[in-house]
Amino acid sequence: MSQPGQGSSGSSGSSSSSGRERGGSGGDPLSTDQGKISVAQGVVSKIAGVSCREVSGVHAMGTSGGRAVGALRERIPGSSGPSVSQGVAVEVGESQAAIDLDIVVEYGVSIADLGKSVQRNVKQSVERMTGLEVTEVNVSVDDVYLPSDDSQESQSRVS
Repeated sequence: MSQPGQGSSGSSGSSSSSGRERGGSGGDPLSTDQGKISVAQGVVSKIAGVSCREVSGVHAMGTSGGRAVGALRERIPGSSGPSVSQGVAVEVGESQAAIDLDIVVEYGVSIADLGKSVQRNVKQSVERMTGLEVTEVNVSVDDVYLPSDDSQESQSRVS
């Protein structure tokens, strides 16, 4: 409707300066005079996966089926093991991203506190590295890791 600088109210100048300070819609960090910068979904997925795993209390990522496929992939000679982006789903627009995470938590950890820490760390990492605004980080806890899970696999019933 109105051109930049021709706002109908006297507050338009102050809102555009605060928009630039926050990196808001007036100062899109992914649009420059030289062109546009685009960030692929795979890039956001990897950043989100690594930053989620950095949080203490996250044992693994992915649904049970995804983790099973990752475990099989680990056993194949020459494979890189489970994908860094396992358990991560993202939607990326021109300037925003939404992230869904599937995690396994360690037993005894406060799930609510862990979820908030994961949300905070993932949001900060993705925004800092990509310049995208993260609109939401949804955390789905799919399982609880029990320390006895590993010891049962390693113990034999017969000698």
